[in-house]
Amino acid sequence: MTDVLVVDDSQFIRTVVGDALEGAGCSVTTAASGERALELVDSNDPDVITMDVEMPGMSGIETVERIMSRTPTPILMLSAYTDEGAKATLDALERGALDVLQKPDGSGERNIGHLTDEVVEKVEQLSEATVSTLALARATAAVHATDRQRAASSASTPSTSAGAVTAGADTRAAGSTSRNRGSRSPPLEMDQPASIERAPTDHPLVIIGASTGGPRIIERIVATLPSALEARVLIVQHMPGDFTGRLATRLDTVSDYAITEATDGAPLEPGNVIVAKGGYHMRVVDGERGLEVRLDDGPRVHGVRPAIDVTMQTAAEVADGPLCGLVLTGMGRDGARGIDAIKTVGGHTIAQDEATSPVFGIPQQAIATGSVDEVVPASALVERLVAACLSERTGESDE
Repeated sequence: MTDVLVVDDSQFIRTVVGDALEGAGCSVTTAASGERALELVDSNDPDVITMDVEMPGMSGIETVERIMSRTPTPILMLSAYTDEGAKATLDALERGALDVLQKPDGSGERNIGHLTDEVVEKVEQLSEATVSTLALARATAAVHATDRQRAASSASTPSTSAGAVTAGADTRAAGSTSRNRGSRSPPLEMDQPASIERAPTDHPLVIIGASTGGPRIIERIVATLPSALEARVLIVQHMPGDFTGRLATRLDTVSDYAITEATDGAPLEPGNVIVAKGGYHMRVVDGERGLEVRLDDGPRVHGVRPAIDVTMQTAAEVADGPLCGLVLTGMGRDGARGIDAIKTVGGHTIAQDEATSPVFGIPQQAIATGSVDEVVPASALVERLVAACLSERTGESDE
């Protein structure tokens, strides 16, 4: 039986989510505040936690930070339809939460029944998360906690508070005018690829697909991907529509690549990264100006939209140079057909290994096709990607 802690300041949400989880066979405990959640984590050691983002007192972000720095546990964020909620949720994912669902706001087709169904499904997935990989989040959460404590201490010391504020302002100003890799969070360590002595003959096209646990790994990939590679990169991260624009903006602050959310007709240009827009499939087509993306709100594939398969398969049909596909952590089989399509046209394919994948479903299903060239840990993804892109021809081993 899966033990779930439901944390939300809304009695209604605690009741309906808790009832749905109990109906699915889970053992449920609830907490109305972050402070109470910390107590229950210590005493109950839950298997999975659902966490409200915005709560009075200790926020969901701080609660996640404290849990992940002390007792790493799979956490599912439940976010309201607000800009602030989206920003806070991404902060929580950065601190180690693994996935996010949006609460319905009554303006669309989704209702509370859809939310509870999704929560049950996600909790089932997260209960199978590889616990050892959650330790990767411990350092991030611990550093954020230390920074917060130092900031509080500086604010309470008049002689240093002005300097601290000035330094913080300088850092933010610098971040707004130049790129500063890894400036917000301690790195999920990536092996540094060998220096690029020669650029690829053609600009490589790289498709990255991820789901549960993906944002932190994607962040480290774009932060360490050499600008000299001049790759054209497409990212498909399973995420609600209100979050993908924020994700693209956040990734842009840590990368030498220009990173934007997908728009219909956007060209695939060297040195640019395009993040699939939530709620739309991202197709690759050969347009009048070369390769570009098309947004498609057609039927879901594998129950998701955007789907990794759609982007990879359409890219394989029109790729005009070196092509590489990466599948990262996540549940389900989305990406398996896409990886197979990329391999079929001579592209190079890479899957994240089980030891570093919080949820191994997506990489595992791709590997099962027999079309994955390399299975590597998160730390080696960029190194192997660069090596593949620098091969004399797509799919040729560099060894």
